[in-house]
Amino acid sequence: MGEVDVGVLVRTAAAGDQSSWDELVDRFSGLVWHVARGHRLGHADAADVVQTVWLRLVESMSRLREPAAVGGWLATTTRNESLRTLRRSGREVSDDELASLPADEDFSPEAMAEAGERRVLVRQALDRLSLRCQTLLRALASNPDTSYAEISAALDMPIGSIGPTRGRCLDRLRKGLRADAPHLLGEG
Repeated sequence: MGEVDVGVLVRTAAAGDQSSWDELVDRFSGLVWHVARGHRLGHADAADVVQTVWLRLVESMSRLREPAAVGGWLATTTRNESLRTLRRSGREVSDDELASLPADEDFSPEAMAEAGERRVLVRQALDRLSLRCQTLLRALASNPDTSYAEISAALDMPIGSIGPTRGRCLDRLRKGLRADAPHLLGEG
């Protein structure tokens, strides 16, 4: 089965389809976390921003003028919520700091399309891995601040085997990407 168009996912999620909502969250969680953490927020503040952004999407989804551009909407909303959190914390944000934050140009339609293509190719390669590799890599990627002890408990895996297993899984993922999309690895 092929990849579902983002605009279709937004419209069906707005109509109440849970699997469409889950797919949107899966596709764009990394982007939302990346933008929030790019503002140098602590983990708790970034988690609050991420939760607020998803809530804002639920509230606004049926009114989005361009459902297919939800990635840009999420990036902009995350940036705004991150800046609001920084202001609320009383922390001054210098001009130099603002200049070093991700610029809106990073979320141009071209950049978003390329990022979307990369995510699709990586997700397809990940889906071909064993369930153990999929689960471990998703657990490690979903929240980079999660400790090995927490992952060990969640996956019932010895702490000492997480690193070596991760390495083997990443090697398999690279081989899959090398076969399908060598340009992602700078080989094509």
